Amino acid sequence: MALKRTILMAAVAATFTLAGCEPKDSSTSGSGGSGTALSGSVNVDGSSTVGPIMAAVAEEFGNANKGVKPTVGISGTGGGFKKLAAGEIDIADASRPISEKEIKLLADKGIEFIELPIAFDGLSVVVHPKNNFLDDITVEELKKIWEPTSTVKTWDQVRAGFPREEIKLYGAGTDSGTFDYFTLAINGKEKASRSTYQASEDDNTLVQGVAGDEFSLGYFGYAYFEENKNKLKLLKVNGVAPSPETIASGTYQPLSRPLLIYVNKKSLETKPAVRAMVEFLLTNGSEMIPSVGYVPLPAEDYAVVRERLDKMVTGTVFHGAETGIRIKDLLNRESVNK
Repeated sequence: MALKRTILMAAVAATFTLAGCEPKDSSTSGSGGSGTALSGSVNVDGSSTVGPIMAAVAEEFGNANKGVKPTVGISGTGGGFKKLAAGEIDIADASRPISEKEIKLLADKGIEFIELPIAFDGLSVVVHPKNNFLDDITVEELKKIWEPTSTVKTWDQVRAGFPREEIKLYGAGTDSGTFDYFTLAINGKEKASRSTYQASEDDNTLVQGVAGDEFSLGYFGYAYFEENKNKLKLLKVNGVAPSPETIASGTYQPLSRPLLIYVNKKSLETKPAVRAMVEFLLTNGSEMIPSVGYVPLPAEDYAVVRERLDKMVTGTVFHGAETGIRIKDLLNRESVNK
C-alpha cells in the first residue's frame, strides 16, 4: 500500500474530504464479501495526533469504495468528543482516554460508544537543530519548565551551565489530548500547565515555531518529529529517546501512550460503511500506521481489539487518566459505563 506521508500530513492540517476513486481490488472494499457496494458517509474528527492515521485509512478505504465519502477533520481530542456527543460525527479520534465528564456528556445525549486502541505514540520533546547544549532532559527539568507555578524564563534556570537565553516554548492547545497527557505525565495532573507559551492544536504550527527559534523547546506527537526531523532535534527523556522500539516496548516513559478511536455504536449498527472502515483499519493497521510515523499494535492486540468491535463492547477500560499502561493489560479489563 503506497502511502505518501508528506501528502497526508499536509492534508490533515485542515478539515478535508476524501472522495472514493475506482476500487483497486474488490477484496479490500469492506463489503464483507457479499458483493454489495458500500455507499454513504463516514465522518471523523478529533485529535491532530490521530489525524494522519485516519487520513491514511480514509484515502485507502475511499479508493477501494467509490460510493463512500469519508471525511476527516481536526478539532482536538476534546473537540472530537463534543462533536460525537452532538451527533455530528461517527468516529472521534483521541490521543488520550475519554474523561468522566465526556462520558457523562455522551450518556446525557443517549450516545453509546465503542473504545478501540489503534496505535502507540511517544510524545516527543524537541529543540532547534542548532541547540548544542542539550541532548537529554529529565522529567524533573521538564516539570520545572512546564509546571503552573514555573518562573523559568531562561535556559540557565533549567540547568547550571546552560546559556542565559530566553526559552521560547511551544506546546499543545488546551483542547488537545496531547496537552492533557503531557501535563498528567510531567506535572502529575491533567491541564496543570504554565500558560506562558505558544499553544496550538495544530502540531504543524508547533513544528514551525520550534524550527524558527534557536533557543526554543516544544512537544508533540512522534509522527510530527519524524516528518520534520531535518528541522528539529529530538531529545532523550531520562536517557531514552522515543523510537518505534522504545514506544512499543514502553521503555520510553512516561511519555508513551496509546492512540484511540471512539465509535458511535448507532453508526456501527446503521451505517455499513462505518463498520467496514473500522474493520479496514484494524485489518490493515500494521501496514498503514508506520507509513504515517506511528507505531502499530502487535498483531495479537489487533485481534483482541477486533473481538471488542465484533462483540460491540461499550464503555471505557481506563480508570480515569493513566500513564504507562500496556495495551494488553488494558484489553483484559472490564469496560466501565457511567
